[in-house]
Amino acid sequence: MLDLSLRGRPMLLTWASIVFSIVAAAQTAPARLPADRLDGPPVAEVLILGSYHMGNPGRDIINMKADDVLAPKRQAEIRELLDTLARFRPTKIAIEASSDSQKIKTYGDYLAGKHELSRDEREQIGFRLAGELKHSKIYGIDADGDFPFLTVQDYAKARGRDKEHESLMEQVRTIVQEDSEFLKSHTILQMLLRINSAEAVRRGLAGYAMEAHFGEEYDYAGAELLTEWYRRNMRIHTHLLQIIEPGDRVLVIYGSGHLGLLRQNVQADPTLKLRTIDEFASK
Repeated sequence: MLDLSLRGRPMLLTWASIVFSIVAAAQTAPARLPADRLDGPPVAEVLILGSYHMGNPGRDIINMKADDVLAPKRQAEIRELLDTLARFRPTKIAIEASSDSQKIKTYGDYLAGKHELSRDEREQIGFRLAGELKHSKIYGIDADGDFPFLTVQDYAKARGRDKEHESLMEQVRTIVQEDSEFLKSHTILQMLLRINSAEAVRRGLAGYAMEAHFGEEYDYAGAELLTEWYRRNMRIHTHLLQIIEPGDRVLVIYGSGHLGLLRQNVQADPTLKLRTIDEFASK
């Protein structure tokens, strides 16, 4: 017999609370991408925008030397870039920052008029476009990782292959210098079209892949470097997947060194459709 006395009611209330919590969670949880298929039409779109780092003008920063993006000429070019990206109609914007970083929190201050935009491309592109599109939040999808480059250098030196490795690095520096010179006489949009081109992505991936030549059985120096780089980018991709819902169009703004691997991950995923900035640039 069902016990309707006071003694039995706490148990009934407990089960009722559990059922209510499950139903409420099901109603409020975001609709995730399907994770049980290898084929089928994509249900969300992703545009990976590889960027040079715009902060610290005049200094050698990661990929190239950048001038002052706050200069009136460059600000007009940022406007052109934002208009181009707006044609993608992003529903979410993700940037190179961890989800709980101060950078993500600063976006709220920017919306409230309490933060003046820095030279950082995450703010100049990400904050500005998200604000103009009236997005209430911006997403951080970055992941920590190691990049044991010195280990590869030590391996090459110990095997008498340091000149070979230095030659490879010199080719990379030449590409960086060419990009720096290109920026001096071209717009920011033209610069980003250049570094997001299929050829630039191919060369970027080649630069990483060549590191695997520096290693051998029991001393996988180059392979270990690449493993750590792939690990970080796969974790970034996982974070990206966690914010995407069916029907989304997500703009991802990242340092161009990540571009090749992040594109590969999106292209390989049957639930996603990769978009590129050249599709939306004025012809």
